[in-house]
Amino acid sequence: MFNLPNSLTFARIATVPIIVILLYFPSRTTAAAAMLIFIIASLTDLFDGLLARRYNQVTKMGKFLDPLADKILITAVLIMLVHNSWLHAWIAIVIITREITVTGLRAIAAEQSIVISADRYGKLKTIFQVVALCPLMLHYPWWGFDPTLLGQILIHIAMILAVVSGINYLRVFYVQAFR
Repeated sequence: MFNLPNSLTFARIATVPIIVILLYFPSRTTAAAAMLIFIIASLTDLFDGLLARRYNQVTKMGKFLDPLADKILITAVLIMLVHNSWLHAWIAIVIITREITVTGLRAIAAEQSIVISADRYGKLKTIFQVVALCPLMLHYPWWGFDPTLLGQILIHIAMILAVVSGINYLRVFYVQAFR
């Protein structure tokens, strides 16, 4: 139950209040610290899965908590960016709605013994979200470079990928559940 991969997942969840507090008091220093912690937390997502599979430590708790930890982390950052007026609320709403919908679909599918695996659009969406949220969290100009425009472009791409992958999850669920 408690192994290194699950501990990394718990650590990812534990970073959320720290990131929220740092973004609640926005400054160049707190924004940079929040982004750094976010990057480290996001990297644990790569390692927990690799370690779990490599050392045969895949657990039911890990299968449940890993995607939940990702959603908690991303959602918290999106909400804080909206709170700071660094991101339009409608973008956060689209992304968060997709996350809730896919989580619900996966739960319903699991009850029916249907496995809906992450597709390439979902994986790309996650990558773009993480990469987009970094410059959005930095927000302040650094060495003559304003990261905001880059972050806005990337978060729009992430949002489009979220919608595409969400529709794909709905399609796969419908095909498998009603065949």
